[in-house]
Amino acid sequence: MEFTYTLDTIDEAARKILAFAKAKVLLLEAPMGAGKTTLITALCKELGVTESISSPTFSIVNEYKAPQCDVLHFDLYRFEAEEELVAIGFEDYIYRPNTYVFIEWPEISLKFLDSYHFIRIFPVNDNIRKVEIDKKL
Repeated sequence: MEFTYTLDTIDEAARKILAFAKAKVLLLEAPMGAGKTTLITALCKELGVTESISSPTFSIVNEYKAPQCDVLHFDLYRFEAEEELVAIGFEDYIYRPNTYVFIEWPEISLKFLDSYHFIRIFPVNDNIRKVEIDKKL
């Protein structure tokens, strides 16, 4: 699936992604500054998260509560080896029941994942983003 969105239509984009997704693990790939965290914020809001959402660049993972599920938001930009994921208990996080997992810079995590969707964001211009969603189920 692919489509474009703007900041004005990002909530609709989040609804499309969640309606399409069969897996609860969503891997976001995009260049730095392309809007990964902004899209994750819209996804969290669509799931019902009411607290402030921020990038987990330094905390590595942020956890949020929604009415029907939990949400985990990872930023793995600074990780260099799979052993680092093991050290933080990554596998315990991703296999929690009824939990959506959003991962920025996900390449290093692929070995640990069974089913997921890749969400690739491509800047078209300053205002428009193109999204492509692939799945591995």
